[in-house]
Amino acid sequence: QVQLVESGGGLVQAGDSLRLSCAASGRTFSRHVMAWFRRAPGKEREFVAVISWSGGSTYYADSVKGRFTISRDNAKNTEYLQMNSLKPEDTAVYYCTASARYASLTTAASNYDYWGQGTQVTVSS
Repeated sequence: QVQLVESGGGLVQAGDSLRLSCAASGRTFSRHVMAWFRRAPGKEREFVAVISWSGGSTYYADSVKGRFTISRDNAKNTEYLQMNSLKPEDTAVYYCTASARYASLTTAASNYDYWGQGTQVTVSS
């Protein structure tokens, strides 16, 4: 069992940066593929970024590629999402998630088993 708690969201202006953190409990954190999803007002939840259990492989949605960086520190049981050059369209609730069933990078929300409560990111123009 893994419990996830996100932090670091807030209100920023376009062009600013934010760093989201996801603290995980559970001894098997380092064995899980981790990802970030987001849900904007009135829209479906969408994939943002995913990282392998070792941190050696990552994959990003086209909309954030080159601006966002996903990383993890298995010694601290923490996952991060560094968000630079933020745009108003990045406004959403961001969710940290972990997969207990997939060892490969996956972008489908249905493949993830554990979810955090979400943290709000609002980018003003």
